[in-house]
Amino acid sequence: MDETAGGPALSRTWRPRAVRIVAYGMGLLVMATMIVLTVILPDDWRPQDRVLLVMLGAVIAAALHLLARPRLVAAEDNVTVVNGIRTHVLAWPEIVDIRMPVGEPWPSVDLSDGTTLAVMGIQSADGERARRDLEEFRAMLHERGEAPEPGDS
Repeated sequence: MDETAGGPALSRTWRPRAVRIVAYGMGLLVMATMIVLTVILPDDWRPQDRVLLVMLGAVIAAALHLLARPRLVAAEDNVTVVNGIRTHVLAWPEIVDIRMPVGEPWPSVDLSDGTTLAVMGIQSADGERARRDLEEFRAMLHERGEAPEPGDS
């Protein structure tokens, strides 16, 4: 906690735990399997076939990395939402609320332009940890997220 501001300290990063363990574990397993296969394959396999086998393992590991990549980063002046492929940088006042209805895999933020954005950096598969992370972010949002009213000094 940041003692001077009276709220949670910034910058804070949230990442899903269970998905990362599974994705990176599977990526290592796939790469290890492909490397072992290239070593034990019969001699009639050409070198380029062996290289392609390892490259296939690398492509699968890269796809698994996209599953493990999501995160939510709260900084003093903005929020960065990193999902599988896209990254969104939002100012605190752009975020109206964050919610994760029961049964949803991850929360979504309601934005001031009327749209919503999935936040895959917190995932319900993490159970109680996900609920704590959601409440921690919500506290930061309510502290920093409201834009000043017109005319306020």
